[in-house]
Amino acid sequence: MEQEETIQQEEPKRGAHVLFSLGIYIVAFLFLSLVFSMLVYIVLGFPDTGSFTLNQYVVIQFATLLAAVLPACFILKYFDNRPLSDLGLSVKGRGKDFLYGLLAAIFLYGVGFGLSLALGEVKVVGIHLDATDLAVGFVFYILVAFTEEIMVRGYILGRLLRTRLNKFLSLGISSVIFSLMHFFNPNVAFLPMLNLVLAGCLLGVAFLYTRNLWFPISLHLFWNWLQGPILGYKVSGTSLSSSLLELQLPENNILNGGTFGFEGSIICTALMVFMIGAIVWYFERKNAKFTTEDTEGTEF
Repeated sequence: MEQEETIQQEEPKRGAHVLFSLGIYIVAFLFLSLVFSMLVYIVLGFPDTGSFTLNQYVVIQFATLLAAVLPACFILKYFDNRPLSDLGLSVKGRGKDFLYGLLAAIFLYGVGFGLSLALGEVKVVGIHLDATDLAVGFVFYILVAFTEEIMVRGYILGRLLRTRLNKFLSLGISSVIFSLMHFFNPNVAFLPMLNLVLAGCLLGVAFLYTRNLWFPISLHLFWNWLQGPILGYKVSGTSLSSSLLELQLPENNILNGGTFGFEGSIICTALMVFMIGAIVWYFERKNAKFTTEDTEGTEF
């Protein structure tokens, strides 16, 4: 991850203004989600909820992405008087961030899945290669990553960081909101909810220092894609298509995550805590180095 050369230090907005704009955003998102979902249902011919195909899920998720992005852009420009670049989607010089997100996801599942196999908490009982499902699943999780990162990190966390709140408190608030978005997922329980809060922290912690979304978008994308379509876990309690590996869990417990997927496991908890600490250490150390160099270069 690369740190932004400069993060503008501006007079923080009043908390009331920020909370009001966040309220407008959430209401607008819910309204547009309802409108777009109705339109999608009409186009798809009112299918039963349990009978959606993977391609139909892609269409639904695209509509959700629009519901998240459109009000964010409108409120930023006409209410907050902020540039759209505040959403953190600047691509200049961010190629390494996308690569680091991929590597972080590989580390998370390489270690986590490896430990689960070694402990006998999961078994691979089959391999099924369906290139179409893998490709469509990849597109679906791209849309999921953009939707949730623009909404939770780009807009919500970005607005909170312009208040007088401590940056880590802002991260915590946005992470709780992120977890609550998954509250009605199948098989949710205390440990999965805790892990979703930690996942929000992991996805958002680099944004505190870079104000850029390409690392969390990449990590979010490959986190979901590796977990579900590749390894065969459920993704936050849901399964949308066939997977490359067919897994068998000897029993459902906190080591393998049970019916919620790897995100419901204590192995995932430990790995996320480690990765959050490593990212904070990296940027705080880098900030301290810059501060020292600036001080040494100052003449009195």
